[in-house]
Amino acid sequence: MANTTETQPPHQVVIIGGGFGGLYAAKSLNNANINITLIDRRNFHLFQPLLYQVATGAISPADISSPLRSVLSKSKNTKVLLGEVSDIDPQAQKVLMGDEAIPYDTLIVATGAKHSYFGKDEWELFAPGLKTVEDAIEMRHRIFMAFEAAEKETDPQLRRAWLTFVIVGGGPTGVELAGAIAELAYHTMKEDFRNIDTTEAQVILLEGLDRILPPFAPELSAQAETSLQKLGVTVQTKTLVTNIENDFVTIKQGEEISQIAAKTVLWAAGVKASPLGQVIAQRTGIECDRAGRVIVEPDLSIKGYANIFVIGDLAHFAHQNGKPLPGVAPVAMQQGEYVASLIKQKLQGQTSLPRFYYLDRGSLAVIGQNSAVVDLGFIKFTGFVAWLFWLLVHIYFLIEFDNKLIVMIQWGWNYFTRNRRARLITGKEPLGNYTSEKTREMVNV
Repeated sequence: MANTTETQPPHQVVIIGGGFGGLYAAKSLNNANINITLIDRRNFHLFQPLLYQVATGAISPADISSPLRSVLSKSKNTKVLLGEVSDIDPQAQKVLMGDEAIPYDTLIVATGAKHSYFGKDEWELFAPGLKTVEDAIEMRHRIFMAFEAAEKETDPQLRRAWLTFVIVGGGPTGVELAGAIAELAYHTMKEDFRNIDTTEAQVILLEGLDRILPPFAPELSAQAETSLQKLGVTVQTKTLVTNIENDFVTIKQGEEISQIAAKTVLWAAGVKASPLGQVIAQRTGIECDRAGRVIVEPDLSIKGYANIFVIGDLAHFAHQNGKPLPGVAPVAMQQGEYVASLIKQKLQGQTSLPRFYYLDRGSLAVIGQNSAVVDLGFIKFTGFVAWLFWLLVHIYFLIEFDNKLIVMIQWGWNYFTRNRRARLITGKEPLGNYTSEKTREMVNV
């Protein structure tokens, strides 16, 4: 009797998104009887946890980016397509990419999230977020252009505004940005200018809750705040931003309302799911949460569609402890590997399959050189040892060996010289063109 498994066509898996979730799923599905199509609107995987270092000139974008085709070159059953998915047809089991329809047997959606301005999208003109390479380059442009503009400014009040940096959001990204900018101003560039003293710069970190790094243990939050203050960062908690425009940030602390004159405002306060979440909801009738994340089943599929999985920042998974899992890289990695394993087990005829369980190996955030906070659950530590641990973890999770090597060398050089070699101001916009005059024009168009 002929073996039917040999004549059966390969199972078609389509993965939308080449971030941590999508990439880890693709790498785990290296199976002879599975064909994989990975679709992404970028041709590279981006290591987002180190984007803030691109924004502050420590490393270049290529150091934390890996071409998807290169990463998956040894997975001969995987095809990479450059494009953007506009729609899905769950009944016909097709993904629509422009005029092209791509069939699937199993669909994995891992398109991530973008920054959220909590209904104030017009603030994006004044305060860029940090989710893409372009975001990081825009931040880098604004940060280093601010020092250049201050060097030429003769009005003391305007010079002070150029040397004021406001970071909105006291989570890991906000803390890391604030610490890196403080190191730039107070150490790296203090001998570089002639008309200004960069150590007079103000770096202000705003957080709406009563402490920074809310997901961390209170004692680690307190230690992080102390470390930031030693660097020269002004930390303001219980502070809500009510408006950003015309080079002013309006804040509310209790009943008191005040303004901060700042030419450079950076956003690290919140995220919302990619628009594809709403597309899935419309096509399948499932629900999304307030942030646009798709509410998934215990096995990361969506209700009524056992062959459609949503993972990573786009997924609202609250089956473990009643709260949705955080939008961090380890969650996406584990979900990608889990779904890949689930697909393989189903193809082998297994019906009793375990639900997804996230193994939280801990949280960590860096404050500055020689300073970080680490919470591994069973142990918490700070300072130099935590900083070394942070370095090793991030080197380990970089995708390709050459990225690991380059970043390790860069960090070693930066440690001894306190220099940041990627302090490039790119783009064709003239000095200050992104500030109040331009933004007012853009709002009025």
